[in-house]
Amino acid sequence: MPRDIQLEASWKDLLADQFDQDYMQALRRFLQAEKRQGKQIYPAGADIFNALNSTPFAQVKVVILGQDPYHGPDQAHGLCFSVRPGVALPPSLKNIYKEIHADLGLPIARSGCLDAWARQGVLLLNSVLTVTAGQAASHQGKGWEVFTDRVISVLNEHGQNLVFLLWGSYAQRKGAMIDRERHLVLQSPHPSPLSAHRGFFGNQHFSRANAWLCEHNKTPIDWRVE
Repeated sequence: MPRDIQLEASWKDLLADQFDQDYMQALRRFLQAEKRQGKQIYPAGADIFNALNSTPFAQVKVVILGQDPYHGPDQAHGLCFSVRPGVALPPSLKNIYKEIHADLGLPIARSGCLDAWARQGVLLLNSVLTVTAGQAASHQGKGWEVFTDRVISVLNEHGQNLVFLLWGSYAQRKGAMIDRERHLVLQSPHPSPLSAHRGFFGNQHFSRANAWLCEHNKTPIDWRVE
């Protein structure tokens, strides 16, 4: 993690106190040690905070919670479920696209890059923001969860009428703090091929999210991906 944090101004104001906390210092030391051992870390340093940098706090309308970055080459770029342009679609993202097609009638996208969602106010936040190449979940328990819990807490406390999409038990546990009186929380099984048929397909989360946004005088999300 770079010492000179490149973080969008509104998030930097809201989260500045976190970077001096003991857990963040320990996380920084862990990442530095990984790099000294010659390990490749994903995503690249400039993309670690891509979710926050792409979606300033005041623009957040919908929050999708993921778990870890992809650990294969050229995949992760700091947005959960998203891959870089030209990279093959991961299985969970294929199922997300199938549900969007069934729910909204939009064509199934060929690109796995979700930048367009982020620019519209969809915060694509992983719980853990880095991973060692080829080692799934290798940075769990190193401090990122504390940081992203704080991000969710800030959204819960200061956001207005947000939509949280919590897919799978991991995301649902992480989102347990969210005030259901103030925000819409939609839960279902994860879109992974292992669980999508148990209730992710048919959840209609995309149309339900947009209906909520319209009810609260917010522009709905255009969920199409070119």
